[in-house]
Amino acid sequence: MPPLTPPPPRLALHAVSCMRNAQTVLRDINVSIHDGTALVLTGANGSGKTTFLRMLAGFSRPSAGEILWNGHDVTSPGVFQQYKLQLNWMSLRDAVKDKLTVLDNVQWFELLEGKHGRSAPAVELMGLGRLINDKARMLSMGQRKRLQLARLLAVDRPIWLLDEPSVALDSEGVKLLEYIIAEHRKKGGIVIVATHLPIQIEDSMSLRLPQRFSHEMRRIHLKLQLGGELIKFEHLTRISSVNHVYKGSGLEIDFYSANAQRDLYVLEHSVAVSNN
Repeated sequence: MPPLTPPPPRLALHAVSCMRNAQTVLRDINVSIHDGTALVLTGANGSGKTTFLRMLAGFSRPSAGEILWNGHDVTSPGVFQQYKLQLNWMSLRDAVKDKLTVLDNVQWFELLEGKHGRSAPAVELMGLGRLINDKARMLSMGQRKRLQLARLLAVDRPIWLLDEPSVALDSEGVKLLEYIIAEHRKKGGIVIVATHLPIQIEDSMSLRLPQRFSHEMRRIHLKLQLGGELIKFEHLTRISSVNHVYKGSGLEIDFYSANAQRDLYVLEHSVAVSNN
């Protein structure tokens, strides 16, 4: 009897890279995700966790490589229309309408999905039953997060893309999050989570994204002068026109750059720059 062939992955990323603002954020990502799998994305701030999720959600396209769903490239127009119906996207922007009740905020998404009867049980499960007819503007940040999770349950799509789902949740809320993730996986659902907070997810895969520019950036020590006087910056701030130029507290700055010539040119239009 020939050996059983393992099923192909539901989702597969082959040598995927992604760029943002002309900078490479993700490089050469390879991962296979089967039904019932959980993938936990970790890494420092700015390492690309949210970019990874947004790319899977179709908000951006890979700059290299391919993302396959059931063996088909998700960037193909015909495939993407079917693929996006599999996705449940939860971001830090909660899309909660303050003027609607808690139930209406969940039920509206359920109705758009062409489903009914799941909203009230989902609200109850997430511990918001006593607030079901209250206006959403009365909710705390943690309760708004629970409302988002209730929408996941009511819409009930197979692939969950969760960006920092435990932020603002208390310990009971985190346990509820862990519970609904486990139950979703038991039904064959896929969960991909970006987080910097600990979440207990049994038998999950982990993908730690490296710090951006860790192999490309070089450190330049600069002293800024204006009108013959040194400038003192009190807070760490980002120069908006160049994403990877930073002003530091004190009289001098550390400046990390992959393109020193261009970035120094930008700085020179604001202040006189001298290497030190």
